[in-house]
Amino acid sequence: MGDGPNPKAKWSKYKVEDGKLVRAEHCPKCGPGVFLAVHNNRKSCGRCGYTEAIE
Repeated sequence: MGDGPNPKAKWSKYKVEDGKLVRAEHCPKCGPGVFLAVHNNRKSCGRCGYTEAIE
């Protein structure tokens, strides 16, 4: 069970639409490569703590 992060989770941040790669939203402070986690009422960065509300 303690094998580290789920390797399949990183692929959930990418998808292909109309032959183009679409990435999940990244943190505006940390830059590309650091994705925002999507919760019920907010998006947050696990690295720097940046948070924005979802309306």
